[in-house]
Amino acid sequence: MGVTIQRVGRTAWRLIAEQTLNAPRDRVFAFFSDAYNLERLTPSFLRFRVLTPRPIEMRSGAVIDYRLRVRGVPMRWRTVIEDWNPPHSFIDTQQRGPYRLWHHTHTFEDLGESTRCVDTVRYQPPGGPLAELVNAIGVQRDVVRIFEFRMRTLESLFNEKQSEIARTSETGFAQDARVGVD
Repeated sequence: MGVTIQRVGRTAWRLIAEQTLNAPRDRVFAFFSDAYNLERLTPSFLRFRVLTPRPIEMRSGAVIDYRLRVRGVPMRWRTVIEDWNPPHSFIDTQQRGPYRLWHHTHTFEDLGESTRCVDTVRYQPPGGPLAELVNAIGVQRDVVRIFEFRMRTLESLFNEKQSEIARTSETGFAQDARVGVD
């Protein structure tokens, strides 16, 4: 388990992040069904915010807009939910944003009282013929750092016995409990 990256083709890479969470799949999927929880799962250095107003109806075809900073440069990111298959999986793809390609498959395997979560991201950094260099000098390091933060945050939300998260909202998490958000 952990985060791995491998090259696929000339200018694309595949990241795989795997972990097991000590919660039933329905509860884990409910957490991921709230797009605003992505703010919790993203490191503060990105200043990531969801712009699409609540409530966001998660379904195939849903469009979600975000604001973030990449190496200090403000930008917008738009993703589309390409496939919505609760509580098993969903796929989001970048329609506009910092990458030439971002295709993110989230899968949730039911292990009884726990859930195996796998993120598979196929991405292409900008730069055309210089994409390999762009990836090497920063993109790959940043993507790994983002997913390692995400995994640590999920670990603290689902696996620590003394969690500070109140189980009061629809997804089982307090809306104001923000981990890693400044």
